[in-house]
Amino acid sequence: MSKQVPAYKVKRSLRQNKISILLNDSEMRVLNKYCDRYRVRNRSKLIRETLMRAFLKQFDKDQPTLFD
Repeated sequence: MSKQVPAYKVKRSLRQNKISILLNDSEMRVLNKYCDRYRVRNRSKLIRETLMRAFLKQFDKDQPTLFD
């Protein structure tokens, strides 16, 4: 008998890969202050979206243009 997967998990890709990062004390204070000030409840989502935004911005900047 196979297990039914909830519909909300079928539509988006599952996150199965894990990354660990280390922050120094001042970086952690800044992250905590930001999360407190802007009421961020999911730090993983914040970090993931911020990283992806920075990566995509860099990719757009690195693409060749018509006049390069």
